[in-house]
Amino acid sequence: MTVFTIQEVARRSGLSEPTLRYYEDVGLVGPIDRDTSSGHRRYRTTDVDTLEALSCLRAAGVGIGDMRTYLANRGRGREAAGEQRDLLLRHAERVEAEIAAQQARLRYLREKAALWDARDRGDDTAEAATIERLIGVVDDLGALR
Repeated sequence: MTVFTIQEVARRSGLSEPTLRYYEDVGLVGPIDRDTSSGHRRYRTTDVDTLEALSCLRAAGVGIGDMRTYLANRGRGREAAGEQRDLLLRHAERVEAEIAAQQARLRYLREKAALWDARDRGDDTAEAATIERLIGVVDDLGALR
């Protein structure tokens, strides 16, 4: 049986050692076996697989509660396929909303820069056109509040 140290698992999963300990403490993984002489954690391949999945979920912004649900459903196989789909799609929708909000912020910053560029060049026509575009962008930003 292959076993891994906490340092090896941290490198493989991208999770920090404190996060690995925390995930064990809150029951997302484990209990993790311990070396009988040193007491250090020894992760099995199945533990590493679970932690790699958790690392991906964490990177996608999934919280501990939904990670717990995901792992429980993963163990149920096909029976939980619909629940898994719904959980992941819910997070996908949240990420889409975050992307839309960031795009609106980006449009605002670019238009404001264009406004100041037009003013710097003394281009009244470009300034007026930019102000018209900014009105729509400001409305988009207002919807985010």
